[in-house]
Amino acid sequence: MRSFLMPTAGVTCLFALAVAGCSAGSDDTSDGAPPSASERASGSPSPSASAGSSGAGTSYAPYVSAVEADGNDSAGSPTTYNLAFVIAGDSGCTPTWNGADAIGDSAVKSRVAALTASGATARVSFGGASGKELAAACAGASELTRAYGDALDAVGSTQADFDIEGDELSDSASVALRSRAIAALQAERPGLEVSFTLPVMPSGLDSDSLALLASANKYDVQVSTVNLMTMNYGESYAGDMGGYAITSATAAQAQLKKVFGTTDAGAWKGMALTSMIGTNDVDNETFSLSDAAQVRTFAEEKGISWVSMWSTFRDRQCEDGSATNDALTDCSGVEQENGAFAEAFAGQGSE
Repeated sequence: MRSFLMPTAGVTCLFALAVAGCSAGSDDTSDGAPPSASERASGSPSPSASAGSSGAGTSYAPYVSAVEADGNDSAGSPTTYNLAFVIAGDSGCTPTWNGADAIGDSAVKSRVAALTASGATARVSFGGASGKELAAACAGASELTRAYGDALDAVGSTQADFDIEGDELSDSASVALRSRAIAALQAERPGLEVSFTLPVMPSGLDSDSLALLASANKYDVQVSTVNLMTMNYGESYAGDMGGYAITSATAAQAQLKKVFGTTDAGAWKGMALTSMIGTNDVDNETFSLSDAAQVRTFAEEKGISWVSMWSTFRDRQCEDGSATNDALTDCSGVEQENGAFAEAFAGQGSE
């Protein structure tokens, strides 16, 4: 997904995606390598399959700016807000909001307090489409673990999302370093819920995404959710964006079932779906309000953990009221009422 800088075959460990954790049997004991599952068996239990949701059903958890409030943030009564994005600053392994704001910025703390006043939680999202994810900037797993922890502590969050895409998704060194750091972070914070946000196609997750999940298994990362970015498929995919989202989710579900060695229901529950509302970055791709309603209905039927959108500040009609071929950063490019996509994703709207 855009950042605010811009206007495994053979892996059978059963992780938090289902019910229980297990050791992947890694023999890597280098910097930051986590203890085995048996070594930390006396700690708190791993996140459950329903981590990130409040009770039964599919939650609504939009992406929001961590820095600037928007009038549509509370539309749809979100259960969780995904705070975008923590990336490396100019000085190496230093976490910042979008490369510009200090992680402990008082305005961000006040904003998060306002977002969570209703009882919603805040999930810190690391990475995104622009800038440098911390795993590509930090020298070792211990340093990276501290950087992740500092960002979580800055807003008092126990939920971490890792949005990995572009070149960093295919960088095997940073993928392994990230896995080791997350596992070490979870060893320090047994209640920490971890999600990975990954690109998807109608054919499912690609080999790089599957390799990332295999790496998470190898280092005993307890994965609560795999969040699929159902967007930007390419110029050959024009038409029913809601249908493509469902096709992509169905293909990925079979992959997740195999990767995590879980049941059909467990694989669905360990999934989230995030769509880019309105005009996408790819020509001919427009995600409509009816697409949002279609995705919501599908998610409820399958027991998917949560649905999301990029993003609350785009959930409005452009000022001139016209559609556009550009994926604008502050409006959807389609005709709509303010907050209409939020209501559709939350199951509150009508087509």
